[in-house]
Amino acid sequence: MSKVLVTYFSASGVTKRVAEDLASVAGADLFEIVPEQIYTSEDLNWQDKQSRSSVEMNDRNCRPAIASTVENISQYSYVFVGFPVWWYREPSIIDTFMESYDWNGITVIPFCTSGGSGLGDAGKNMQALGKGANVVEGKRLSGTVSEAELKTWTDQVL
Repeated sequence: MSKVLVTYFSASGVTKRVAEDLASVAGADLFEIVPEQIYTSEDLNWQDKQSRSSVEMNDRNCRPAIASTVENISQYSYVFVGFPVWWYREPSIIDTFMESYDWNGITVIPFCTSGGSGLGDAGKNMQALGKGANVVEGKRLSGTVSEAELKTWTDQVL
């Protein structure tokens, strides 16, 4: 059987809950993408153009540092990468994550948590940043997605 990993970045806890449920139904390992410098509520204030998240998202070359790494990512055939939607795309820390590994032979499946905004160009961005990755079409998931819905989706993509 193929080995599966669910990775995620969560600012408020919503993506974390979804990722944990996804890992459970997929029988996958779980890895949290934790920034070296944790985001505060002030950092996440999207209405403040000087907030950390606003500054990062306005600079497409910004690469926030990640506190730890996935050991031996090449052991996985499938890697789900989850995140909240920021400014209609993936947060800059996901760009850091995608550039941090050799993705040869790995299928990357993006998923985002959002009340309404979809993945936008996240998949295309992740494909461009992930050396050797096979990034497939991902999915927007609500914070209240059921395990049955997650199971149906994983059965389709794995």
